[in-house]
Amino acid sequence: MARKYALLFVSIALMVVVVNFSVTGATNSVSVSSHEKGVVNKAQGDAFTVKIIFKNTGKADGSWSVNVVFEGESWVWKGEAQNLSLNGEASKTLTWSGTVPADAVVNSVARLVVYYGDDFKALDWWIRVVPSA
Repeated sequence: MARKYALLFVSIALMVVVVNFSVTGATNSVSVSSHEKGVVNKAQGDAFTVKIIFKNTGKADGSWSVNVVFEGESWVWKGEAQNLSLNGEASKTLTWSGTVPADAVVNSVARLVVYYGDDFKALDWWIRVVPSA
C-alpha cells in the first residue's frame, strides 16, 4: 500500500514539473513587436492607438495575460489587460486605445513597455508631450 502511494506522489510531482516547465517555456517563446517606432509627439488629452504583434516562436500552444504601459518619470498611462492564446508558431495583433493624461508634463516622455506572463519588453516607442496647438 505504501508503495502505491509513493508511486502516486512521484507521478503528481512529475506532472507539476512538466506543467511548470511548459508555462516557463511558453513565456520565453513569444516575440513582441510594433510598427510604431521612435518618438511620437502628442499633446495632453490626445488619443493614441497601440498595436502590438505577438508571435509564438515555439511549437507548443501558449496563453498569456498581456498589458501595455507608457511609463515615464512625469506620467504613466496603463491599458487594460487582455488574454492572449496562440497556437505554436502563430501570430496575433492586440490593440489598445488611450489618451495622454491631462496632467502629463509638457516636454516629458514616456516609453511603451509590454508586459506578458512573467516577462516584459520595453519597445523603442516613446510619446513626448508637446504644447497644445
